[in-house]
Amino acid sequence: MASFFLVQRKEITQTVNFKKTTMKKLFIPVLAVMLLPMSFSCSSTKLGRYMLNEADAASAIREMLSLGASNNSLTGAFGKDVILSSLFPESAQKALTTLSMLGLAGDIDRFTTTLSQAAEKTATASVPVFVNGINKMKFTDAMNIIKSTGTPATDYLKTNVGNELRLAIRPQMQAVLDEYKLNEQWNKILQPAQSIFGSKFKPDLAYIMSMVVSDAMFRKIAEKETEVRNNAAARTTPLLQKVFSRIWS
Repeated sequence: MASFFLVQRKEITQTVNFKKTTMKKLFIPVLAVMLLPMSFSCSSTKLGRYMLNEADAASAIREMLSLGASNNSLTGAFGKDVILSSLFPESAQKALTTLSMLGLAGDIDRFTTTLSQAAEKTATASVPVFVNGINKMKFTDAMNIIKSTGTPATDYLKTNVGNELRLAIRPQMQAVLDEYKLNEQWNKILQPAQSIFGSKFKPDLAYIMSMVVSDAMFRKIAEKETEVRNNAAARTTPLLQKVFSRIWS
């Protein structure tokens, strides 16, 4: 009889231990599932999980555009063809051929070479003008600009403060034209050109060249925007890394 109770006790003990073991096995996965969100939240904080906001989006755009304006090497950007096609209503080659027949080939070469140097100097001097305009720029939807593809930040800059920047560059362009005595050279070319294009052909050299310079700077800024969006190495600041290191839906 005693042995019977011993066997029963042993079976009961084994059953209890089995239930305890089973409950323990079930409890651990359930506990892990319950704690997973908390663990994820803590680890995310440690990893610096970031959510894009309007203020950071606007600041990142200004930073990126300023970077493009400040690192703006425009050496060789204002060649003869660029200058002549900007100054004359016909194609550069036709204008060059016609004026060369009037004995102005040498004058045109000297003029375009000197004007190219003047444009490069104006572009360098205009960097603070661009940076100031960028920093003052207000946004209506910076988040959408960040989420878009292509060069929407540069396009926004051109649309909203482009004319203001061109007008701000003009006095600097005029000062360089005076320094290089380019107005005298221009008048020497302009007089025979008017016999071809008419007396109403009186292009404002400083205004036209300020537009040429600003357009060249916008192209460089667009190149930088493309680089920042597509190349991690171009994101040289913590803010650019945070904002442009992922695609925001």
